[in-house]
Amino acid sequence: MKKRMEVSKSGKSIVKLALLSIFLHSIAFLAKAQLNESDTASFQIRAGLTGASQKGNVNLLIIRGRLELVSNSKNPWVFKSQNNTLYQEFSDFKADNDINSRNYLYFRPFRKYYPFAMVYLQTNYRREIKSRAFGGAGYTWQIVQQAKTNLKLSGSMVYENTSFRNTQFNESFYNGNSIIEIWRATVYLAGWHRLLDQKLRLFYSAYWQPGMAYVPNNRVSVELGFDLPVWKGLSANAQYSYTYEQVVTSSVLQRDRMFTFGMSYQLKKN
Repeated sequence: MKKRMEVSKSGKSIVKLALLSIFLHSIAFLAKAQLNESDTASFQIRAGLTGASQKGNVNLLIIRGRLELVSNSKNPWVFKSQNNTLYQEFSDFKADNDINSRNYLYFRPFRKYYPFAMVYLQTNYRREIKSRAFGGAGYTWQIVQQAKTNLKLSGSMVYENTSFRNTQFNESFYNGNSIIEIWRATVYLAGWHRLLDQKLRLFYSAYWQPGMAYVPNNRVSVELGFDLPVWKGLSANAQYSYTYEQVVTSSVLQRDRMFTFGMSYQLKKN
């Protein structure tokens, strides 16, 4: 177990440089950006980086990055990408080294109802997931679209392929396999609200993915956070995330919770 979790110094350096590079490149493109796919701005990007490092009696390193962008070329098609990275190590043992990329292609998202296609790409070290990819199509109902609030509900059907580093699961039906392929329905809710004279931005998202299989295989993910403007696009922020997976490898817990806080930067061009 220790051998598997051990991280070499060169490996640490590569991960740190990669995360820093992603953040710096996102800053370089801030002049072209936009977040909400239903907005009319040509492009939006939002980048954030949080972390902590400690050496001595306790060795600790945590780095978390976030990059979101929307490209609207003034035609019916709009592309949106949401990307998160997380790296954590404690006393030189790696606990997380994850990538989570959510990508969407929308058709006329300025309307109240619109279709979309989606592709998710993920890795999750602590859940022993080497890679996960799922894609499909769905439909969105934009319930509220106002200057101070936005709320939407989506439904879709996706096909998923997950490769694990283990072949033993809490559900014996999957034992002996390192790959699980499954169809999933998806219900997704997301929104944001501007409060306190628009100084505070509250945002949240959640999705539920029941598996279309003989054995129950459900997944739930919830994110909740806020941004507080500090100076010219720079904001203080905090975020809580909760994930649940019904089927996991035998050495992994089904639930994970995380709370982070730090700074983010946003610039929008109309």
